[in-house]
Amino acid sequence: MKVAIASKRLDEVVADAVLAGLYADEKKLPDGLARLDRASGGQVRRVLEAEQFKAKAGQVTHLHANGRRIVVAGLGPRAETTAEVLRRAAAAGARRARDLGARALAAEVLGDRLPARQRAQALVEGALLGTYGFERYRREKAERAVGALTVVEPDARRARDVADGVHRGETFARATALARDLVNTPAKDLSPTDLARVAVRLAKEQRLAVRVYDRAECRRLGMGAFLGVAAGSAEPPKFVHLTYSPGGRPAGRARKRIALVGKGVTFDSGGLDLKTSEGMLRMKYDMAGAAAVLGIMGALPALRPPVEVHGLIAATENMPSGSATRPGDVLRAMNGTTIEVGNTDAEGRLTLADALCYAVRRVEADEIVDVATLTGACVVALGPLCAGLMANDAALAGRLLRAAEAAGEPCWQLPLIDEYKEHLKSEVADLNNVGPRGGGAITAGLFLKEFAGATRWAHLDVAGPAFTEKDLPLAPKGATGVAVRTLLTYLTAE
Repeated sequence: MKVAIASKRLDEVVADAVLAGLYADEKKLPDGLARLDRASGGQVRRVLEAEQFKAKAGQVTHLHANGRRIVVAGLGPRAETTAEVLRRAAAAGARRARDLGARALAAEVLGDRLPARQRAQALVEGALLGTYGFERYRREKAERAVGALTVVEPDARRARDVADGVHRGETFARATALARDLVNTPAKDLSPTDLARVAVRLAKEQRLAVRVYDRAECRRLGMGAFLGVAAGSAEPPKFVHLTYSPGGRPAGRARKRIALVGKGVTFDSGGLDLKTSEGMLRMKYDMAGAAAVLGIMGALPALRPPVEVHGLIAATENMPSGSATRPGDVLRAMNGTTIEVGNTDAEGRLTLADALCYAVRRVEADEIVDVATLTGACVVALGPLCAGLMANDAALAGRLLRAAEAAGEPCWQLPLIDEYKEHLKSEVADLNNVGPRGGGAITAGLFLKEFAGATRWAHLDVAGPAFTEKDLPLAPKGATGVAVRTLLTYLTAE
């Protein structure tokens, strides 16, 4: 979808469909909708009254007038306006325009309770994310699609803020769509090598620095935990390091340095502790953290945050074979910590352990945030829509929680209870990679904390919200691209 801005009134823009917002329980139509009503000879008001349209948040209606579709999206009570309400209204309105056959949509900057920049960003994010589709493997593509979105803002005083918001919204949405595309791609077509190629292509397109380590180089770095997971697969592992430097200047210690670590298990069979067929079905999604990091890194040059960002991905499959790591084997991580493998299906924390060590030792990061589809226990605790957050620094956790709220991506902080470290004890090594079922998400977080050391660190467990089995307001069934917009908000707020 192409996005443009028009400094005209909504009724003056040439488009197949127009989208306007309406607050609940307000008799007076807002200016844009009132103009459309006058141009249609009062038809807008008559339809709204005939349908008893309440303008509840998420409610949508439409009519045809003067050769085009007029879509009205409910915004709910004015006092309860949030960016997420506007995103969902834009998504629902854009889908209705698409389903009506519109190719070009013009939309006013919805609402009036929030700053224009924030409302414009929400409008564009909602419209693009709400109409996302993954059709790579379909012979018959969708016949109806909105190809152009025009954001209408007639007030010249708000033009710069609106343009800023539109730019951010488009950048955030396209980064999320890239992550969704990668997660939705079957594992057969997205091996660790393929994932590394995506990183190299992104680096070339966006002028990022990139380094890809092969198995031998990872072995020289001492990444025994990561390579232990990769041991059973015929696909070679790849460790990817992307770097964004503000202004294109070489990386330097004068700026804050942030490392984003994404779990990159391109397919998780469980290894020798094989998953059930049902549990294995969606395991192409186990690289959703890596996909999020790639989407974020590709977006940073357009957003130009004043921080140095390193994207790290330990990409591998977790497969059973004669060379696979066995339960009871002991692996040695990059920092020298030995790990007894209590279960080969707790593989993500092993790959992340070495990636965290790399972030501490080689990147020398000031802050580390890892994103991973790590535990079913987090899904049990928080359900399929909410990510779990754990951190060793309260200020970092607070910034991430605020960013998640602003992005409309539910997130809840879980405690890192020191007493639970007892569950990770091993009789033969420094750590065991699994504990008991109870508190499984927390013990996984405690395991990762050991490899972050004294560096400020946070862990986002996105096992629940990374993939949806039903259509959501901003995402169809499939990959959601969760954490992309949260972390872009966090990075650009620095």
